[in-house]
Amino acid sequence: MKKHVLVIDANPKQASFCAALASTYSQSYACESEVRSLSLSAMTFDSNLNNGYDSIQALEPDLVDFQAQLQWAEHIVLVIPVWWGGLPAKFKGLIDRTFLPDFAFKYQPNKAIPDKLLKGRTAEVVLTLDTPAWYYRFVQGDPVTKQLKHTILGFCGIKVVSMSYIGPIISSTPQQREKWLERVTKRGIK
Repeated sequence: MKKHVLVIDANPKQASFCAALASTYSQSYACESEVRSLSLSAMTFDSNLNNGYDSIQALEPDLVDFQAQLQWAEHIVLVIPVWWGGLPAKFKGLIDRTFLPDFAFKYQPNKAIPDKLLKGRTAEVVLTLDTPAWYYRFVQGDPVTKQLKHTILGFCGIKVVSMSYIGPIISSTPQQREKWLERVTKRGIK
């Protein structure tokens, strides 16, 4: 039985190197897995969780579909641009609106840590940067990795099995981008 792989292009822009990376991942996994792809730029929803968890905010169709895709997936590939050292606002809004109590986690009485409702899934994260990877990781402190690995994905039970850093994109040559795409192809085939 083929593994269910969900590849998410988390760049709000339609034309981006993230889209090329996500497409390459999807193609490289296609031989051994059943692959589905989502593009944040094609999704329409209010990214603001208006009242936190105080009241239920109806999910738009794209968010209902996103939750269904997460339920289906066994392995998730996230291709995310780093903007201002963090996640793009629309992607963070997607998480805020869909990683909800009773879907992604569940608080239990007298327990400090909630149940992880998305456990059993794995994820690999590819971050694109306009700074050198070493600078982002060691000087800026790698905030996206910490947030995703521990306070979002890990909190809900999704185990991050790899983190990749690609950049700087802004000054890259076509040859460098081709090498990055080749690297992604090899990761997906593994």
